[in-house]
Amino acid sequence: MKVGLVGFASLLIMGTTSLMLGDLSYSPAQFFDALTHQGDPARMLVFWQIRLPRTLLALFVGAGLGASGAALQGYLRNPLADPGIVGISATAGLGAVAALYFGAAAASFWVLPAAAMAGAGVAAAVLLLLARDEASITSVILGGVALSSLSVALTALLMNLSPNPWALSEIAYWLMGSVADRSFNELAFAAPLVVLGIGILGLSGAALNALSLGEDTARSLGVSPARTGQLVVTGTLLCVGSGVAVSGAIGFIGLAAPHLLRPFLGAKPGALIVPSAFAGAFLLLGADMLARLLGGPGTPLYLGVTTALLGAPFFLFLVVRHRRAFP
Repeated sequence: MKVGLVGFASLLIMGTTSLMLGDLSYSPAQFFDALTHQGDPARMLVFWQIRLPRTLLALFVGAGLGASGAALQGYLRNPLADPGIVGISATAGLGAVAALYFGAAAASFWVLPAAAMAGAGVAAAVLLLLARDEASITSVILGGVALSSLSVALTALLMNLSPNPWALSEIAYWLMGSVADRSFNELAFAAPLVVLGIGILGLSGAALNALSLGEDTARSLGVSPARTGQLVVTGTLLCVGSGVAVSGAIGFIGLAAPHLLRPFLGAKPGALIVPSAFAGAFLLLGADMLARLLGGPGTPLYLGVTTALLGAPFFLFLVVRHRRAFP
């Protein structure tokens, strides 16, 4: 309860700050006027049509990435696991790139996110097959790595075959990840799926705690690693697939969020899922604010680039910290 209140208060402060800062800043009075549909019409337009959907989308996408990272690190029993390791991010990106490459994305707003979710669904289906019949967790990891590598290669192939520089730039910019210029349509698509995904991941919490003691011990406690894997993969599909579908590829949030909380909440993966959702939302919104403040109209700084620049040193720190755990 206390963690939830702290997380909600932190997101409320960060969200309010995000809404007030930017090229067009808001004083507290101007913020209140815009929130209550009063004052300058231009400020109201920026607030409701640009700032608010961008801020809310960053919160939901970050929450999905954070919760997925905590669940995957618990299921795979690997502190360096990230939502991208199981291939869902890469296959979702491939689906979206295919829609852009073949021009289908121009037909309707819903085509691009639907194609991304379809790509993520393919990865989830393969991983669910690998996770059935009490298969080892190692097979899920290796399957995810193979899917990710194949998807990255096919994405590069489509970029290589792009018919003109404009098509190539459209794909490249989308892959860099951003929540800028998004509307409530993207929010309406992603938010329900993220909430459902976090709920499914939450159902796996007790089983993940048991799995942290080893697969044999978990089975002796009545926990099925296969069923747990199915819950984790399904929840990750909904959280990560929907996030990639509307924002492009954004890395390191799922890796960092659980690690920032472990010193305070302990190492039980089940207890970290919901708090990691709060932490992921906080981190992604902070990264988006940084990208917005450091970039500009002529030289935008993409969100995926920002999270990579901040996350890569953190990942290196984790590798050094856990180097003794690897042969």
